[in-house]
Amino acid sequence: MNINFTDCPRVKSRAYNGANGKKIAVEYGGEVYMLKFPAVPNRKYFTELSYTNSCISEYIGCHIFESVGFNAQKTLLGTFNVNGKEKIVCACKDFTDKDTVFFDFCSIKNTVIDSETGGTGTELSEIIEAIEYQDRTDAYKLKQFYFDMFIVDALLGNFDRHNGNFGFLCNRDTNEYKIAPIYDCGSCLYPRVSENLMSEILRNENEINSRIYNFPLSMIKVNDKKINYHEFINSLNNEDCNAALARILPKIDIGKINEMINAAPFIFDIQKEFYTTMIKARYDKILFPAYEKLKS
Repeated sequence: MNINFTDCPRVKSRAYNGANGKKIAVEYGGEVYMLKFPAVPNRKYFTELSYTNSCISEYIGCHIFESVGFNAQKTLLGTFNVNGKEKIVCACKDFTDKDTVFFDFCSIKNTVIDSETGGTGTELSEIIEAIEYQDRTDAYKLKQFYFDMFIVDALLGNFDRHNGNFGFLCNRDTNEYKIAPIYDCGSCLYPRVSENLMSEILRNENEINSRIYNFPLSMIKVNDKKINYHEFINSLNNEDCNAALARILPKIDIGKINEMINAAPFIFDIQKEFYTTMIKARYDKILFPAYEKLKS
């Protein structure tokens, strides 16, 4: 079904920040959704693309998180007419309301006054310190959540899970905090790869492997160096990461993921083949070998 959001009522009381494309709030089906428009790529580096595939990545990424058992933001793919041109957009259900306010982890990290590091710092040791010393929610459960999220981000090749795109919901009356649904998955699944390049990659095992073993890297750093997902997870050096791998990998159903991708609207066959191939490759070459070593 083609959902056209063009004539949906605008919700001017909501506005959203972030650098990955334009965003507006609309009412659809009696609920508020943030419409994410495809970002315009840097023309210096991505001359083949008019727009990135970040909206499709957002949709698929949130659905995969949900399939693994996470509370993920509800996402819909649809269209929106801008100056006579139809654009594919991702509608992301707004999970705040009059009783609930959202705080990203960057804000909470800044409240840890015993720490000398700022909210935006993505050094893993700083993040763990902030998780352990923050007083909004149970630290043990938050640390589990963080590494569980890291494992699925590894499956999806997320290169931009920084402190501003996960967080908490707070009840205005009770001041009770809970972890917010997973959101902002637009940097998963190689959003800057054009359809022509997808076809070239699928024909070349070396190109696939480069995108498994070499890049994309995590936004998280160890000793000021961005984490290589394959090296970090397969080293088995981090016990929290090992525990998350043991929890999450049995929940990943590649067949179910493939069914979701193949049923997704607005996606060409070459895109579906690319997404299913790369997810399976990342599962087979990053997560499963580490899981087997961990079991033995």
